[in-house]
Amino acid sequence: MIDIAKLSSRYDVRPVREQDANEVYELCRGNPQYYRYREQGPTFKQILRDLHLTPPGINENDKYYVGFYDGGALFAVMDLIDGYPDREHAYIGFFMMAKACQGRQIGSGIVREVCLYLKDAGFSFVRLAIDKGNPQSSHFWAKNGFAVVKEAKQGSHTLLVAEKAL
Repeated sequence: MIDIAKLSSRYDVRPVREQDANEVYELCRGNPQYYRYREQGPTFKQILRDLHLTPPGINENDKYYVGFYDGGALFAVMDLIDGYPDREHAYIGFFMMAKACQGRQIGSGIVREVCLYLKDAGFSFVRLAIDKGNPQSSHFWAKNGFAVVKEAKQGSHTLLVAEKAL
């Protein structure tokens, strides 16, 4: 079980609920570059679905869709899965920062703290997927120590599965 209060020592981290979906939607709408590499842009309906969507074999008790807040304002969201694809791994299904916070090392700081906590919690690896061809995402995750381990098809596009040893 992941203790979300320990994901950051600097920011307030709390679960994103359905009543928070509009805030998440607005944050996502502010990042059109990310959605250029997706099959569609953000929709309110998709955000509501993502709050409950889990990988095969994972139940909602192992899913942590969390918001990072500073002064009560949502500025980042992360979808974190406990034990996927196996018990040694945590999986970041989604991470998005408000556009105004990008390029200031805030996201790297969050990823660093999350990884330190996950290591202390007994995980050996963190895994995620990057849209192939998205230079911003590829650069961000490589800069934060994630290396591509394989490619995977999802619908009509290709994902780069990346991993970091903790």
